[in-house]
Amino acid sequence: VLMLGESGTGKTFIAQKIHALSPRRLGPFIQVGLTSDLGSDNIGQSNLFGHERGAFTGATEQKQGLFSLANGGTILLDEIGDASPELQAKLLRVIDTSTFKRLGGVHDIQVDARIIAATHQPVEAMVREGKFRQDLYYRLNVIPIHVPPLREQPESVPALADFLLARVTGASGN
Repeated sequence: VLMLGESGTGKTFIAQKIHALSPRRLGPFIQVGLTSDLGSDNIGQSNLFGHERGAFTGATEQKQGLFSLANGGTILLDEIGDASPELQAKLLRVIDTSTFKRLGGVHDIQVDARIIAATHQPVEAMVREGKFRQDLYYRLNVIPIHVPPLREQPESVPALADFLLARVTGASGN
């Protein structure tokens, strides 16, 4: 699933609902902000894929990555448009083979996780400009979801206002 939309349009909320209404709902839902949660490329890859003891200075023990934690569930890769070329290649491998290697590792680790990617970036234009891998784009874009901003769907404002009012007043509702 590839969700496209401006920041603040509810892409994370929709990803959570996709997970909650799916056969994977009993598995974990792991949300990863590729720019905010991961840090530099090596540390980011360690967070996503894990690392072996001694893989880098400070790696004193083996660490499970977020993909391992998402096994049996869903992983949301938020801001996929900001992924480095190296990370894009590794994500493509996970999608194609359902396997990855920990940083510093030599053995493939099998993973069964639904991947939902989200971005506010114009990924299709980025593909044309050579800034985003075309093969990764096609594998992510199997089910595209465009999440429009509220200003493009004014008919939703009354229902949203009713929902928020019910939440604030404690009235039972959705």
